[in-house]
Amino acid sequence: MMKLRNLHKWDLAPKEAMRIQYRLRKMVRLKPLSVKKIRYIAGVDVSVKNGISKAAIVVLSFPGLKKIEAVTCASKAVFPYVPGLLSFREGPVILKCMDRLQTEPDVFIFDGQGLAHPRKFGIASHVGIILGKPAIGSAKSRLYGEYEIPGRKKGDRSTLKDKDNKPIGAVLRTRDNAKPVFVSPGHLTDIDSSVKIILASSPKYRIPEPIRAAHLAAMIE
Repeated sequence: MMKLRNLHKWDLAPKEAMRIQYRLRKMVRLKPLSVKKIRYIAGVDVSVKNGISKAAIVVLSFPGLKKIEAVTCASKAVFPYVPGLLSFREGPVILKCMDRLQTEPDVFIFDGQGLAHPRKFGIASHVGIILGKPAIGSAKSRLYGEYEIPGRKKGDRSTLKDKDNKPIGAVLRTRDNAKPVFVSPGHLTDIDSSVKIILASSPKYRIPEPIRAAHLAAMIE
């Protein structure tokens, strides 16, 4: 069982949630992450339907991407949908799943943002510091930042930048001629390492295999 940090309560108002983001983002650490040291990689996703949140964590071998473990759990969705506060809506049910996980992943990929966030504290950063593990955000669309369109080949990328023109992520082609994904480091990794891991996790599809597996497991009938 993984050790989780209890950093704050979850039943709070959106304004207080934003204040917590500003406070906790000081705990984020960005640094290179060696792909060679990764044995297990986990995808994390949440679906919400009729007021119920269902989370899934799927652990795959790396680089083989064979399924090792999958856990799901559900709970009532209490926090409202507010752009930029996704982690407060999805965090509690994700952490509930973490308690059930038997395999400890070396890195987590979240269907969401890390540094590429208005307050530099997306779900990959938030849950990453609670876990104390490397975490990457891989999103299907942009939440924040400016960029130029990357080339059309797999592996082509452009830099996602904040309003001060500082890099906060990468806009990455994971398949030839497919729409790019938006990759940003969450915690204990950096932009280049995150891009390498996402590319290595996307052998066939646009969406990285850990996220794809978690998305399918989190679907509510």
